Amino acid sequence: MAIAGAAPLKLTPDCLLRLRPRIKISNAYRPVVCAVERQALFNRIAPVYDNLNDLLSLGQHRVWKRMAVSWSGAKEGDRVLDLCCGSGDLAFLLSQKVGLQGKVSGLDFSKEQLFVAASRQGLLWKACYKNIVWIEGDALDLPFPDCYFDAITVGYGLRNLVDRTKAMKGMFRVLKPGARVSILDFNKSSQHFTSTVQEWMIDNVVIPVASSYGLAEEYTYLKSSIREFLTGRELEKLALEAGFSDAKHYEIGGGLMGSLVATHAVYK
Repeated sequence: MAIAGAAPLKLTPDCLLRLRPRIKISNAYRPVVCAVERQALFNRIAPVYDNLNDLLSLGQHRVWKRMAVSWSGAKEGDRVLDLCCGSGDLAFLLSQKVGLQGKVSGLDFSKEQLFVAASRQGLLWKACYKNIVWIEGDALDLPFPDCYFDAITVGYGLRNLVDRTKAMKGMFRVLKPGARVSILDFNKSSQHFTSTVQEWMIDNVVIPVASSYGLAEEYTYLKSSIREFLTGRELEKLALEAGFSDAKHYEIGGGLMGSLVATHAVYK
């Protein structure tokens, strides 16, 4: 089925090695407040995004992502969406779940992240990876028909969207009845100790490591983005108000991370 409005990524011969020069931003930090600024930020960090994820989580992000994919309920032959797919970690895991008979769409607004994802698709080749298509698009204006997907995953993306209510309603629209969305992100803990540890790690681990890549300012936004995010209960409420019949938020990684699992209503 053709998807109206979708923009599949067009690859050039040199795309596998394409890394643009880093763009420096002002020394005076200010929150990343609009979609254009967030898009520019993720374009800048794309070349080292995967390396930083491995370093900063000591590889644990791979465990959390496998959990998120498992909670999505994706199975052999399904048509699935990895929203805000970035460099493709969740999309590759979904590809293995749905197999050669399934279809995976990886959508992101960062062209640089999509080039990294496409290059990994070639370098980490598995037969099932042929079922992935990369789409440059807007998570708030999904270019898919109603009731189109059997499962959706979002990895560290909902927190960065400027209109989370619209995003959840969009996911509800394109999911089939009874299907699930699994949303992995930093946990905005209601426990003072956990939030204190989280902020300490950002200040004393994340930013110093990022600074070694020349990206300290790009990662400083993390603290404010988590503070402005929703707690687990608020995420559950958001999903239910968007139309989902059931929503459960799980704290993982010692409470530093969380995963929202919401089920589309089954119409009778």
